[in-house]
Amino acid sequence: MAEKLVLVSDMASTMKQVPSNFIRPLGDRPNLQGVVQSSDVCIPLIDLQDLHGPNRSHIIQQIDQACQNYGFFQVTNHGVPEGVIEKIMKVTREFFGLPESEKLKSYSTDPFKASRLSTSFNVNSEKVSSWRDFLRLHCHPIEDYIKEWPSNPPSLREDVAEYCRKMRGVSLKLVEAISESLGLERDYINRVVGGKKGQEQQHLAMNYYPACPEPELTYGLPGHTDPTVITILLQDEVPGLQVLKDGKWVAVNPIPNTFVVNVGDQIQVISNDKYKSVLHRAVVNCNKDRISIPTFYFPSNDAIIGPAPQLIHHHHHPPQYNNFTYNEYYQNFWNRGLSKETCLDIFKA
Repeated sequence: MAEKLVLVSDMASTMKQVPSNFIRPLGDRPNLQGVVQSSDVCIPLIDLQDLHGPNRSHIIQQIDQACQNYGFFQVTNHGVPEGVIEKIMKVTREFFGLPESEKLKSYSTDPFKASRLSTSFNVNSEKVSSWRDFLRLHCHPIEDYIKEWPSNPPSLREDVAEYCRKMRGVSLKLVEAISESLGLERDYINRVVGGKKGQEQQHLAMNYYPACPEPELTYGLPGHTDPTVITILLQDEVPGLQVLKDGKWVAVNPIPNTFVVNVGDQIQVISNDKYKSVLHRAVVNCNKDRISIPTFYFPSNDAIIGPAPQLIHHHHHPPQYNNFTYNEYYQNFWNRGLSKETCLDIFKA
């Protein structure tokens, strides 16, 4: 049965209309006309070139403002070479262009599997499917997981490993900067999320959103917040990411060789609600397929997450959350499926 369900990428080209299991209820469809363009609401663009130079304090201040006011920002001069970005984009397109029988060797509906191809978000728990296929790979430490990754296309393991190593450096650098922007020690957040063994997690997803005959009826992914510390997104040239700002959806249009960074739920907790994990979604279009590649920086499963003691003032700003292990949080996140209610509500103080 599972093999008949499956991939949007293999049925999209022959579809004249969206199958019923992808159609959202009337009140929960993307109003594609009501979206604010990013030229009208400027998502901050932060140049990281001098992050370890004399301008560090200015960049930290920009990050603080972006995390408080948007929960999202874009970064340029991040240190990942253009060639590395080009290779991962190319191999992602090659993977989703493989014959269905080849791709299905990687298929799984188990959300805890370390390497898996799947579709939608969590086919085990959702009533309406999303117009997306994805290959999700655990990638830190790489040597623990690389043998489980698909071996076709032949360059996939090498290209993805190179990209993941570069992105680990970017993740650590950004989390240090966010920690500092909160007035915490530079290594505070990385220490907390590393858990007992200092072993935080990194996953990568290769998202493929085929062109859709009726994009106004469905989502690539509906509105959600991320279960991460931070998420760092690489987009191709096709728009699709939208962020909720002041009650309106804002299109975050792609800028070449620029990453979009968003605050995840774990930063919201550690910051005691100073920084917000913001709702965002992916929409599709009828003309072009779209690729996006998020890198997810996660705590270790045994990490204990709670508001940083330095950010608690019992009279003025009491703790907003009870402490929890990341494993508790993550189980709830996957079992619940994507919805507009953030998983953090369960852990409110």
